[in-house]
Amino acid sequence: MSTNAVRSIDPSVAGVDLKLEVVVIPVSDVDRAKDFYAKLGWRLDADFRFDNGTRIVQFTPHGSGCSVQFGKNLTSAAPGSGEGYLIVSDIVAARDAMVAAGIEVGEIFHLGPGGRLNGPDPDHRSYFSRATFSDPDANGWLLQEVTTRLPGRIDTGITSFGSASDLASALSRASAAHGEHEKRISAADPNWPDWYAAYMVAEQAGTELPN
Repeated sequence: MSTNAVRSIDPSVAGVDLKLEVVVIPVSDVDRAKDFYAKLGWRLDADFRFDNGTRIVQFTPHGSGCSVQFGKNLTSAAPGSGEGYLIVSDIVAARDAMVAAGIEVGEIFHLGPGGRLNGPDPDHRSYFSRATFSDPDANGWLLQEVTTRLPGRIDTGITSFGSASDLASALSRASAAHGEHEKRISAADPNWPDWYAAYMVAEQAGTELPN
């Protein structure tokens, strides 16, 4: 049977609620890695040491539902082989804050017709603006600016924001869009809270935006 064959989804597992909890990254010096991720401002959840020499350190990025772990006796992967994506709502602000904290972050770039181009995407399209950095073991992290998810990526019945800054950015975008809406209708919109809510939910879910 071809490995490219499309298989139907088993309904018995399609509805199982599975949330990604932890990703393990390989490091060679646990204390050095701990210092680095603390400098990033990530929340230290645990630093467990066991009699058999195992050590588990866990950090959670601000606004993330998934954590990272590293330590001793956790993985056979080579240090530096880990890679991950970190989603931000404002890549310029995120990079500036990280650089101010002493983290070496590459220059912002975006994807264009000719490949990789300097600077953020001029139209601020989701998924296009990026920057990279590495931890002391060369595990790579890619920052990616995402404000509007691709269709089908978000449960339209659930809207959430990972941090106050993400919510503030969403409100700012809704405010700008609502200003254009009022220009189109040539009047003040007294139902702006409803319009804001509809805009923010649609933007996060990747569905059609109100106009």
